[in-house]
Amino acid sequence: MLKTLITLIRGATSRAEEEVADRSALLILDQQIRDAAAATDRAKRALALAIAQDDAEAKRLERTLSGIADLETRATGALAAGREDLAREAAEAIALMEADRDAIREAGATFAREISTMKTAVAGATLRLAELERGRRIAQAAEAVRRLKFDGVAGPTGAAALVEAETTLKRLRERQAEDAAASAALEALDGASGKTIANRLEAEGFGPRTRPTAADVLDRLKRRSTSADPATAA
Repeated sequence: MLKTLITLIRGATSRAEEEVADRSALLILDQQIRDAAAATDRAKRALALAIAQDDAEAKRLERTLSGIADLETRATGALAAGREDLAREAAEAIALMEADRDAIREAGATFAREISTMKTAVAGATLRLAELERGRRIAQAAEAVRRLKFDGVAGPTGAAALVEAETTLKRLRERQAEDAAASAALEALDGASGKTIANRLEAEGFGPRTRPTAADVLDRLKRRSTSADPATAA
């Protein structure tokens, strides 16, 4: 029983850790990318320093070779003049400079190999960092869409808000339709009432006629018939 309980606790803890990691995945990714970018920057600075040191060693080698050539010329001149003592001192200096030359060349070869390796590593890290940056932007956009989908409009709260908004809009439109119908009905009633009173007054002979009567139409027809009869006109 105790073993089962411990297993359950471990399982619950592991699941909780995974949920925290999932919710904080973007934050973790951002920090990891920042760490990788900082490491890449340090590698670039180290590479730049190595290249600068290699350039300095190359200039030192150039000076050493120039010094060796100059001393050899001078020592040759001393031997020709019978000054072997001076030539011997020059030879000793040349020997030391040649040893320095060989050490510089060996160090330069080692530097060249190391710099080549560092350049490859830095270039690869830079490309991988750029891919991570692009991936982070895509993941950030996808996470925003996911939150909009599950926590926003499409989520439980968002769906309820949409339903409430649609219900409110429906009630508003129904109320507006009812108000418009009531206003139209009132206008119709007012108009009908006024016309009824006017018609009654007109029928009683008060005020000018607004509509032709049957007598008016009959008189008009008689006048038209009389004007159209040729015998009458003769």
